[in-house]
Amino acid sequence: GEDPGRGFMPSPGPVSVLRVPGGPGVRVDSGVTTGDVISGAFDSLLAKLIVTGSSREDALERSRRALDEFEVAGLPTVLPFHRKIVRDPAFTSSPFSIYTRWIETDFVNDIEPWSGSLPDGSAPPARHSVVVEVGGKRVEVSLPTKLVPTVGGGTALAAAPKRRASSAVSTVTGDSVKAPMQATVVKLAVAEGDRVVKGDLILVLEAMKMEQPLVAHKDGTVTGINAAVGATVASGHLLLSIAD
Repeated sequence: GEDPGRGFMPSPGPVSVLRVPGGPGVRVDSGVTTGDVISGAFDSLLAKLIVTGSSREDALERSRRALDEFEVAGLPTVLPFHRKIVRDPAFTSSPFSIYTRWIETDFVNDIEPWSGSLPDGSAPPARHSVVVEVGGKRVEVSLPTKLVPTVGGGTALAAAPKRRASSAVSTVTGDSVKAPMQATVVKLAVAEGDRVVKGDLILVLEAMKMEQPLVAHKDGTVTGINAAVGATVASGHLLLSIAD
């Protein structure tokens, strides 16, 4: 539940479509299904795709196919990132040249930000498909969608450690500083009337166990603070303004 095109920003929201891949050597573990609503109170992990093969190249080929078949709609996910990685020579070569901070230092992230929009409260699809195994064969079955207003996965997710986003977010929207996602305000670094310069930390949000710092996008004076520590804000919520 993160947008790789926006620096892996955590992105709570509804799962309107979930179609998982199958086949030999492909397994998906998840507590999420179509109709679930992913809240910002849990870790961003929605599902695990596990692929095995008789060789690394076999596993890579299966991974490419499985990732291409994996579909999640309603909120951004890191699927585009994984699809890119399993085709990147740095990862597919033998030996591969990826190291711990490769994403931060060498990875060329040209992934487009998620262009979808969150539903306006309309009902999710009336049916969804699941894959079951019967007599050793995998069969796709269509079932009525069960509406579930809360996130699946149980309370174990709540115990996940907090992480800090890889970089601060600069909000360039005139004078306004708006919440880039549904989140909780965990730190307010400025007060009404404070002078800030571009790049100064102004507040920190937390969503899906990830802390996201927001910085001033220009020099100016802080006005109209509408963010209290501990408050939950919606995506697009006006947090404060920076006046010239």
